[in-house]
Amino acid sequence: QVQLVESGGGSVQAGGSLRLSCAASRVTLGVYYMAWFRQAQGKEREFVAAFGRSGDSGYYADSVKGRFTISRDNAKNTVYLQMNSLNPEDTAVYYCAADPLFKYTSLSYEYWGQGTQVTVSS
Repeated sequence: QVQLVESGGGSVQAGGSLRLSCAASRVTLGVYYMAWFRQAQGKEREFVAAFGRSGDSGYYADSVKGRFTISRDNAKNTVYLQMNSLNPEDTAVYYCAADPLFKYTSLSYEYWGQGTQVTVSS
């Protein structure tokens, strides 16, 4: 069974940085499409970042473009989300998602992690 386990969340002050990790089991990163989403309290889950169809480039929500970077280490079967210049609006639970089909920004990814909390204080 596919498992995605996020880690690296925490509390930081505005302007700080965090790096989230998503360790994938029974998922080959070169085969599955990976993405990050987030859900703030009382709001709907939203797209944050994903690899493109080729898997080489990242695509980002406008709200995080230029501040967040998605990357992966195939040898470790792990996907990362480097988050810089964090602001309180980035406070949310961050989820890793995987699918054998290209889902891009869609919420219909087949597999999801349990999420990791990121809290940014002003």
